[in-house]
Amino acid sequence: MSAKISTIHPGSIAEELELEVGDILLTINGNEVKDIIDYRFLMADEYVELEIQKADGEVWIYEVEKDYEEKLGVDFEKSMMDEAKTCSNKCIFCFIDQLPPGMRESLYFKDDDSRLSFLQGNFVTLTNMKDSDIDRIIKYKISPINVSVHTTNPELRKKMLNNRFAGNIYERLKKLAEAGISMNAQVVSVPGINNGEELLKTVEDLYKLYPSIQNIAVVPVGSTKYRKGLFNITIYNEESAREEINNIKKLQEKYIKEIGVPFVRLSDEFYVLSNKEIPGKDFYGDFHQLEDGVGMIRFLRNALEETLADLREDISGYFTFITGALAYEEIKNTAELIMKKNNNLVIDVKKVLNKRFGETITVAGLLTGKDIINQIKGDLGPGKVIIPVNMLRSGEDVFLDDVTLQEMKEEIGRDIVVCEYTGEDLIEIINNNW
Repeated sequence: MSAKISTIHPGSIAEELELEVGDILLTINGNEVKDIIDYRFLMADEYVELEIQKADGEVWIYEVEKDYEEKLGVDFEKSMMDEAKTCSNKCIFCFIDQLPPGMRESLYFKDDDSRLSFLQGNFVTLTNMKDSDIDRIIKYKISPINVSVHTTNPELRKKMLNNRFAGNIYERLKKLAEAGISMNAQVVSVPGINNGEELLKTVEDLYKLYPSIQNIAVVPVGSTKYRKGLFNITIYNEESAREEINNIKKLQEKYIKEIGVPFVRLSDEFYVLSNKEIPGKDFYGDFHQLEDGVGMIRFLRNALEETLADLREDISGYFTFITGALAYEEIKNTAELIMKKNNNLVIDVKKVLNKRFGETITVAGLLTGKDIINQIKGDLGPGKVIIPVNMLRSGEDVFLDDVTLQEMKEEIGRDIVVCEYTGEDLIEIINNNW
């Protein structure tokens, strides 16, 4: 555990107390602060006693009266105060096992930490947790958490995760549900393994825990060209994707009648692969599953519909949109609608194939900087290039392969503008960058 303070926020309680960078938070109200979850839970009070160790080793006690939700106003050297728990599974579909060599070290780290689920929205399998960890989630009401379920069939789950302790998922989900913990579930669907009837059974089992389990996102397994020596899997094609949609649709219609929402939703890739129409806006509710690729196309269409009227008609210019193979046709349609609204604009859409991971990986968020540069350099019109933010490392101007945004600008000789991956700021960007 390392609760060493790295930042004091201006105007905060910590600044008022004259805490210093390098001070160590030992206890709150006499309770040891083991990690960030302890810290957040224990600070949620109107009166706290803080035990702080100063740089010279002396321990000071601070008595603090504050608003219930008011924060101390510090950052710690380690965001969780200790190391994230690594994954103990060896999933047959694990994407990290399929990464090419030579990428940055952090990409190969497999986390399976419930705290990251709460803090950052990561999905966890619950296999890396003791019963005491489950009890702590309940005690602290850590909610919602995102759970990678994949199947409720105990023996199949053991096989899929290559973990003999993975079969108790349903009883753990049930315990959390009975304690009032909200959960979002994810299923990575592998044709011939946990799809079809197995998938239907998993969905029906999880529905019994509704509304504690709020929804299920089903995403297709991804396969890179680096699967040599790994479990032999089959990826979805047009026929199998269409079959999955038709199978799930029966349950969705049943749930809509019973609870007003489909409960289980398939990611957009199923619809693109099968050439079937994307469901309407109401189907996706508040679009809470966008990070799973569920409803992104519909969200983009809605965003364009709502903002297209704001497009300035007194501007002209040339833009290039960069995307992956999966969204290419949709982005082309988006460009055509914008040019129809203002025919003084020219928008070219470039489809970048994933050479680094293999062309079976089609999402824009897994394109590398080098692939983009190699495929668009020398083939650009004038004007600015627009890319979605999910091509970049979270909070940074760096691509998966450590190519920086500035390096790409210099290589292609064009200014690059970053937009939200959902497209709600696209018209604003065009208005301001012509």
